[in-house]
Amino acid sequence: MKYNILIIAAMCMILLFTGCKEKEKGHVKIQYVCTTTVTDASRLTAVNYPGRTRAVDDINVAFRVSGPIGRILVKEGDHVSKGQVIATMDSRDYQVQLNAAQAEYEQIKADAERVIAMYQEGSTTASNYDKARYGLQQITQKLNHCKNQLADTQLRAPVSGYIQDILHEAGETIGAGMPVISMFGSSAIEVEINISAFDYANRDRLNSAYCVFDLLPEERFPLKIVSISAEANASQLYTVRMAFTGPYDRTKITPGMTTMVYASIDNDEISTSTLVPTSSILVKEDKLHVFLYDRKSSTVKLTPVTVKRLHNDGLAEIISGIHDNDIVVTAGIHHLKDGQSVKPVPATSSSNVGKLL
Repeated sequence: MKYNILIIAAMCMILLFTGCKEKEKGHVKIQYVCTTTVTDASRLTAVNYPGRTRAVDDINVAFRVSGPIGRILVKEGDHVSKGQVIATMDSRDYQVQLNAAQAEYEQIKADAERVIAMYQEGSTTASNYDKARYGLQQITQKLNHCKNQLADTQLRAPVSGYIQDILHEAGETIGAGMPVISMFGSSAIEVEINISAFDYANRDRLNSAYCVFDLLPEERFPLKIVSISAEANASQLYTVRMAFTGPYDRTKITPGMTTMVYASIDNDEISTSTLVPTSSILVKEDKLHVFLYDRKSSTVKLTPVTVKRLHNDGLAEIISGIHDNDIVVTAGIHHLKDGQSVKPVPATSSSNVGKLL
């Protein structure tokens, strides 16, 4: 009897285990995903770009002659006036050249004056007179050139402003035109931003702009576009220079500060666009896609899209592939497959913090 009871108990355990296995085998795990509803971009009336201030007069100063640097007379941060000597070059060789040219000039001048006097008396030919006159003009220009070269051994500030960087030190031998000191003028400051190729093509739709600094969060500084580069940089962006149209405190706003530029745009230009989080965009086979969620079938569909612009607030403008009120997956997209069954994470509530339940 006891043996029969043990056999019956073992068979029950086998049947129970087999049933659980079959139940587990038939169970399909559904992945939870975060979703959001696509919105019409017509509500967007402005775009923003990170920017940086720069001096209008941002200059690299260089000697016009070559040779060893004698002295650097300024340091970084110094204020200099226009015409002030900021560096000197060893002038020994240029002084020797000037002395030689001066002696040659005195000799040719004396000879030319005698020939000119003889010509006026009629005792020499016109040919000799022309040679003397042209020779005097030539040596005069040579002398002036040597004087200019000697004067160019003193490097002077082209504008009033501040020394930004010392690029070479005393004793270094440099070539003509090689930057020695960088400086910026103290007259005006402008803001520089970079825009995408799409924004460049539609630059006439930018109406007004202003910038905000972290240092002065409560103040808005109106701007106007001064110029837009016609060639893209290495990042395929176009540089825009913008000038302040109102007053600003030059002691607080200095070159090199970061700022955020806000520009208003025409609503008609973006009325056909939609907005989605950039986290919903997936690159697949060198094309951009999003996963659309179907409420009826509770599945996702991989859909190609065309992105018009990426915004700094984490949104992307889409001009084709999706429509207003579509539902896109915003998290977990790299683990999904086309047609896969999913379940949206429930909305946050007081008892479901973080959408985890």
